[in-house]
Amino acid sequence: MRKKIIIGIAVAVLIVVAAFGVLVGAAVYGWKAAQRAGNEAATTQNLKTIAAVENQYFNMHNRTFATFDQLVKEQMLTSKFAGNPVIVDDYVLILNVNTDRAKPSYVITADPQSDSSGRIHFYLDSRSEIIRANPDRHASADDSPFDK
Repeated sequence: MRKKIIIGIAVAVLIVVAAFGVLVGAAVYGWKAAQRAGNEAATTQNLKTIAAVENQYFNMHNRTFATFDQLVKEQMLTSKFAGNPVIVDDYVLILNVNTDRAKPSYVITADPQSDSSGRIHFYLDSRSEIIRANPDRHASADDSPFDK
């Protein structure tokens, strides 16, 4: 009789531990998904901000666009954008500026640092200023607009 009670308690403990493990696993998965979504939302906002300050810089500096370092130096972006590439909100942002006075332009790409950072790759250029996205690979001008 005593042996059955001990076995029953052991089974109950194992069931509780297994249930706790499932709950912890679900919480971690949900937390990581929320973190990715937050990084993606922050990155789209960063791209909108960069586009806005690039337009402002363009109008103030003889119709030329600026690098990240120039925008930081002008205090149009914070120092977290110093360098190229920059890593902001677990995304790698690369800004390419065409300084040809006949066709000034810029292109910004934003790719997740890892699969846990985000799942969407972003693209923005000075011609359309529409954020484009690709869930599978580096985004380009040919990808669909991101509408979130």
